[in-house]
Amino acid sequence: MNLVMQAGERPSPSAALEPLLRLVSSDMAEVNGIILAQARSDVELIPELARHLINSGGKRLRPMLTIAAAKLCGYEGRGHVKLAASVEFMHTATLLHDDVVDESDMRRGNKTARILWGNQASVLVGDFLLGQAFKMMVEVGSLPALKILSEASAVIAEGEVMQLAASKNMATTEEEYLAVIFSKTAALFAAASEIGGVIAGRDAAEQAALRTYGTNIGLAFQLIDDALDYSGEAAKLGKRVGDDFREGKITLPVVLSHRRGSTEERAFWQRTLQDGAIRDGDLDEAITLMRRHNAIEETIERARRYGCEAQDALGIFPMGEAKAAMLDAVDFSVSRTH
Repeated sequence: MNLVMQAGERPSPSAALEPLLRLVSSDMAEVNGIILAQARSDVELIPELARHLINSGGKRLRPMLTIAAAKLCGYEGRGHVKLAASVEFMHTATLLHDDVVDESDMRRGNKTARILWGNQASVLVGDFLLGQAFKMMVEVGSLPALKILSEASAVIAEGEVMQLAASKNMATTEEEYLAVIFSKTAALFAAASEIGGVIAGRDAAEQAALRTYGTNIGLAFQLIDDALDYSGEAAKLGKRVGDDFREGKITLPVVLSHRRGSTEERAFWQRTLQDGAIRDGDLDEAITLMRRHNAIEETIERARRYGCEAQDALGIFPMGEAKAAMLDAVDFSVSRTH
């Protein structure tokens, strides 16, 4: 639970997640049942495509944080289960849309839905899942929670457009990139965490603390993703190393390498990412340049700083099983290898 420890002293990523998994196991079993039930449709393609992504091995960290936050706040009802399922449907819909926009072939070691069923089906089933998510939110009957999640949905869509504008644009700054990942990733983590306190009726300070926790764990999570795309192992990532590079994504390791590079090195980034003229060996060269300028290491270090902010945000709550599990979830997010 201490991000200032040296990497070798921390528990393994899987061990760090175990307390959260134990805490939410019974509720997550119910969430999973709701997810499968809500993915049903008389239109055969909808449940088939939805099951493909739902069963593809995602950790479901976002809905687990909704449940953990509700437990942290002493909530005793059952509305948090449907809200957690709503959060997962929002995330799943985003993945379907992301893969179409990014023209991705693989996700979590499987072919993406767009490869199997096409772009049109992927977008439309994503829309169906969003509709189901909002239906469940309404059923819970918490207007504040509905407001938070609906606002997050709009922010996520804005993030998609921002990323599209930044794609292949070497003029993208670190601040602009952070704005993209706040919208695309951290906003849903923030909403997922905050609604646990909202549904429990906790005060504004505690709701804000949960929002801050979620925002920072989300930023840390995405920055580690950025680093792993150039430093991870394909077998663990469930995708090819360097997919971001091949797709022309301007992530933080690229921003740092470009900013610190020589004129010749900047020309390399211009040719490969902005112009899309990637040749054999260019990915290896990109990784070499990142290592030369400590871009991967500093991306990870930034993730650790956000992780510390996330853990610090929970200081307002007394220590207990739920808080300990949420602190450990930050360690998982920062120290994971996939």
